[in-house]
Amino acid sequence: MVGSVVDSARSRMLVVLALVVGPAACFNPAPPERTGTGGVTSLSTVSAGSEDTQGGSATTGGASVSASGGTTTTGVADETLSGDTNPISFDVGSVIDEGNQGCGGGKGDIEFSYIWVANSSQNAVSKIDTQTMIEEGRYLVHPGNGNPSRTSVSLSGDVAVANRNGGITKIYANPEECPDTNGMAGLQTSTGGADLLAWDVEECRAWYTPMAYSTQRPVAWSPGVFNPATCRWEGQMVWTASAQSGSSGTVVVTVLDGETGAIDDEVPIPEIAIGYYGPYGAAFDTNGDFWFVDSGNDGATQELVRVDGVTKVYDIWMTPAINPYGFTVDTLGRPWIAGYAGGVARFDPVTETFDVNNTITGLGIQEDANGIMWMAHYPWSYEGVIAIDRDTMAVLTQIDLPSQLAKGVSIDFYGNVWVVDQGTSAFRIDPATMTIDTFTGLVGPYTYSDMTGWGLSSVTNPEG
Repeated sequence: MVGSVVDSARSRMLVVLALVVGPAACFNPAPPERTGTGGVTSLSTVSAGSEDTQGGSATTGGASVSASGGTTTTGVADETLSGDTNPISFDVGSVIDEGNQGCGGGKGDIEFSYIWVANSSQNAVSKIDTQTMIEEGRYLVHPGNGNPSRTSVSLSGDVAVANRNGGITKIYANPEECPDTNGMAGLQTSTGGADLLAWDVEECRAWYTPMAYSTQRPVAWSPGVFNPATCRWEGQMVWTASAQSGSSGTVVVTVLDGETGAIDDEVPIPEIAIGYYGPYGAAFDTNGDFWFVDSGNDGATQELVRVDGVTKVYDIWMTPAINPYGFTVDTLGRPWIAGYAGGVARFDPVTETFDVNNTITGLGIQEDANGIMWMAHYPWSYEGVIAIDRDTMAVLTQIDLPSQLAKGVSIDFYGNVWVVDQGTSAFRIDPATMTIDTFTGLVGPYTYSDMTGWGLSSVTNPEG
């Protein structure tokens, strides 16, 4: 089924009249320095415009907005941006309990001990044990030059990697799952960062699906259904949003079978105007719906899109003028957009309104088990990660990092905060002790998606 027709009751364009978008930025944006002390600006939409494309014409209603206001370990002091001296309480002492004890106590904890980081300039992805910080494998993800970026980890622990130049690749996390595909005796698979096997030799690559798009960035696994009889997740699908770079009207959401890589469905979304980058980040919500956001570099307006996980009907909302970059969905089903210029936005799908903290800007963002949103700070005049209260949007603390252009943020299943930079490193932060462990040896890393699978797991098993 192709869900290209937008139902007028579901497609709504939020017109934010009080906001003006700044000039388009380059790949590494350079907005003005952040000012403020962690205050929150609330944007309340009085009425939402709607767009009906069924009859071949579109009408947009009015809206009004009111606005106010090796490995090394390092100890780091607690700093606050907001002036709040109350400490943050952390209580994450063991791996998440997902039930199903008859299946070994958690639906596959061993797979979930990995973080998957794309080495963009090496055309590869690294599998790093989040506890030992040892890289256990590095895999090519494209037969040519894929320029990989986003990674998404399924509830089974396997990873899907999106290549900017087109194509999705799945890698098995558990070598026991890897079949003999190359005709050579035994299993041939990478065992570390220095052991990058040739494309036709590596046997832990489950599949590669070429796709004829010139910009392919967002990728996210759907949860699937857990079968307690087999102790396996079934029906997991890989969703991605792609386009032809610089060509508006070419955005397509593609759904791939997680087992085979075969294309199961395609959803054209011609209403979206894009620039060079197009769709930028994606995630699933607690209802099993797929969300993605357009790049902040793509012209005067950017869109937030929801695609129903079953019907494939989609909704479109205009984002505030924050230059969208990082993206996640919290455990209450609210999308968060980290903007590199203009603020950080949280969207309420029920009221169809955005709340914006316009005193901070950043890149990668994800929620931990304590309802804290962790975001890589931008601009890079300060290198570090910021903790934001999920409900009030107030800044709680910041942690300095010895990073080079920090980009991605992901939480592991032991409560650690991971930050990937664009140099050669990834940093593991223990938020309880403020200690930092550094992993080095990456090659052109660039990942700020759900690198561990924590994001998908948290919305699949939400609080409450």
